[in-house]
Amino acid sequence: MKNIMDDVPVPVSPASKRFIDQLRLFMRTRHMAWATEKTYVLWTRRYIRFHQKRHPADMGAEEIEAYLNYLSVEANVAPGTQAIALNALMFLYRQFLQKDVGKLNYQPAKQKKRVPVVFSHEEALRVIDGLKGSYWLMAMLMYGCGLRVQECLRLRVKDIDFDMKELVVRDGKGGKDRRTVLPEKVMPSLREQIEKVKLLHQQDVRAGYGEVYMPHALSKKYPKAARELAWQFLFPSQVIATDPQSGVLRRHHAHPRSIQKALKKSLQEKAIHKFATCHTFRHSFATRLLEKGYDLRTIQELLGHSDISTTEIYTHVLNKGGRGVVSPVD
Repeated sequence: MKNIMDDVPVPVSPASKRFIDQLRLFMRTRHMAWATEKTYVLWTRRYIRFHQKRHPADMGAEEIEAYLNYLSVEANVAPGTQAIALNALMFLYRQFLQKDVGKLNYQPAKQKKRVPVVFSHEEALRVIDGLKGSYWLMAMLMYGCGLRVQECLRLRVKDIDFDMKELVVRDGKGGKDRRTVLPEKVMPSLREQIEKVKLLHQQDVRAGYGEVYMPHALSKKYPKAARELAWQFLFPSQVIATDPQSGVLRRHHAHPRSIQKALKKSLQEKAIHKFATCHTFRHSFATRLLEKGYDLRTIQELLGHSDISTTEIYTHVLNKGGRGVVSPVD
């Protein structure tokens, strides 16, 4: 599979004079997440192309407003998409270029009210039942622990705490760590998975590999840790890949496309016609907890939301049939 390590930052020469490379290096001095870097670079490039490749330093508030208006009026993007573009451009001007663009006047994108797609408990179990091997376990963790797909795939052996019955999510969205519940039902399968990882790791070591990618320069702080079982990914890739930073051959974690394809196939086989993705398991986790009477603050902590208003969207899911009203025909 191509780009198996596409969640690892691309190398950039400190001597590069290219504008985008300088922007990347600037963000890395501020230890910004790789996902944020990719997003900000994407919107910066789109902004530059929109203005016929003019240099951002030669533009300002007028050009930013024109682009934001284009996004809302012609491209018809969602408010959240326009907000991300605005954040990227404000970072570009105010922090990187050190240029004050003042107060902007633009057309906000129209708010579209949507509630998340959610599986019923029976639907979730049916879909999971259609998955095999490690895909079954991935889905069980996403549904049983409220994980995002990338959080699930980036789990390492050391992140599973059987005694405390909890799972630790490292460097989640916003760069935060959090703890969440670990279902007893998956513990036997998790132990089996760790044994498989152990055997595969031993095989890789004998073949001259066995060193896993370490984030945030931890490889310098703990030079031997990359070869330890504890740091190996819980769901390793089937192939050895080249680390884009160092050129070293490593076994990275499975790619999200693999579980996404397996989920799509299961949805078809189980005749579940919802527009569901891996994230639907996370939505369903939160909805089940609300149904069981857990408070929003607890659910917010388990999901890792920085703002409780994000968690509150799940209350709309429970207002079935128009704020819980029972239809007269029923």
